[in-house]
Amino acid sequence: MSQGALAFDEYGRPFIIMRDQDRKTRLTGIDAHKSHILAAKTVANILRSSLGPKGLDKMMISPDGEVTVTNDGATILGMMDVEHQIAKLMVQLSKSQDDEIGDGTTGVVVLAGALLEQAEQLLDRGIHPIRIADGFEMAAKVAIEHLEKISDFFTVDKADRENLIQTAMTTLGSKIINRCHRHMAEIAVDAVLAVADFERKDVDFELMKMEGRVGGKLEDTMLVKGVIVDKDFSHPQMPKQVKDAKISILTCPFEPPKPKTKHKLDVTCVDDYKKLKAYEKEKFEKMVQQVKDTGSNLVICQWGFDDEANHLLLQKELPAIRWVGGPEIELIAIATGGRIVPRFEELTAEKLGHAGIVRELTFGTTKDRMLVIEECKNSRAITIFIRGGNKMIIEEAKRSMHDALCVIRNLVRDSRIVYGGGAAEISSSVAVAQAAEKVSTLEQYAMRAFSEALESIPLALAENSGLPPIQTLADIKSRQVKENNPRLGIDCLNSGNADMKVQHVIETLTSKRAQIMLAVQVCKMILKIDDIRSEF
Repeated sequence: MSQGALAFDEYGRPFIIMRDQDRKTRLTGIDAHKSHILAAKTVANILRSSLGPKGLDKMMISPDGEVTVTNDGATILGMMDVEHQIAKLMVQLSKSQDDEIGDGTTGVVVLAGALLEQAEQLLDRGIHPIRIADGFEMAAKVAIEHLEKISDFFTVDKADRENLIQTAMTTLGSKIINRCHRHMAEIAVDAVLAVADFERKDVDFELMKMEGRVGGKLEDTMLVKGVIVDKDFSHPQMPKQVKDAKISILTCPFEPPKPKTKHKLDVTCVDDYKKLKAYEKEKFEKMVQQVKDTGSNLVICQWGFDDEANHLLLQKELPAIRWVGGPEIELIAIATGGRIVPRFEELTAEKLGHAGIVRELTFGTTKDRMLVIEECKNSRAITIFIRGGNKMIIEEAKRSMHDALCVIRNLVRDSRIVYGGGAAEISSSVAVAQAAEKVSTLEQYAMRAFSEALESIPLALAENSGLPPIQTLADIKSRQVKENNPRLGIDCLNSGNADMKVQHVIETLTSKRAQIMLAVQVCKMILKIDDIRSEF
């Protein structure tokens, strides 16, 4: 136990002052930098083996025993229990890439780890961390300018979807769902084109919903031009299909008003009970009639209603859906052009939503049912309905589909592309190395280091594909320079052709540019920290 000194407060009460200096640690200078770099490299090395179409998956087990199998960088890091503060920065780096771009979450962490590995060697040679950070920034500027120079344009056109499908297939190539590669890519492209606003060059993800249901095959995944609700009609005898639906969207329950006081109602005799029952029936009938008077032929209610109200709705031939959640009810209102009504008295014909058909989906012999609202007034609202053998597959399919949707959205915003398979990184690496020769200051060493760090991506791709990494990289690099062809990359799939344009391995310029910029920003941040204090 630490020794303590006895002191007295203003009232004469004694308290002990503990000497805790022996329980504190402090790292400064080069030791602090080495500690940071080690933590960042450790995180990057975990993700390195997950890069590319032949990358390996990670199995994550949560504290309550739930298993997740994925190779999505942001998901892996988000589920890891990371203690070191610099490792947490790497987690945030991956999350930033996911939030901003949606794709490249593994690549950005691998690149940041490689940059810090190179920075460690420069620190050992006595170069100041600020000069290293400045050199990295200069190199990143050269690399991004070079990427823009070698990028290709292609038009994003509803009539010609093939380019978009090829880009989505590149994104999905490294995922579990790549066995129905083309089918998933087509769904992602159709989904984005359905909600895209080409005038503003924007895609509203609020109009998209992803719904998963265990059972069936991944190939059964489909795109619904409308909304899927994980509910069924409130009464089994209600019709399973409503055509030309005029929908009342209610957030008020089908039940008599309750007294909002502390008084209680005692029913002491049969007559009182009958009066109460008659009052409730009168109220139910009035509510149902108010809905019918507007011309509505379908009710969607946020709250539940009891058997009596349910039976009355059936008698009055008014199909109903109950317990529809807040976000779902908002999406239905957007899709059908209806208004959410909080009180029966406010319901009018103008506030009804409109849909061509509302039908019930059934799954084989199970009791699982879902409702599909199609041919909506706002045709831009869509739902991707994912099927799979188990919950784990469905969750991974959702993550993969999200990545593909983000990539297509980025192409709608900026239709420039570069070629994958490490081709863009190798070409940028050569450009940065040439630019470093023209720099006379100390930063040229950092620029050369940046050039080497860029090669970590193609090296990891080759390694994960079972190819000899250094030999494969050297071969592709020499061919790129000799043939002046920036499209040559690592042939991960052993197709016999290293030209990524022929293989249709395409990445968005937006994603590649963001990877470089975010990796450099995090490296600069880490290199500028030279003091760590921690208390135990």
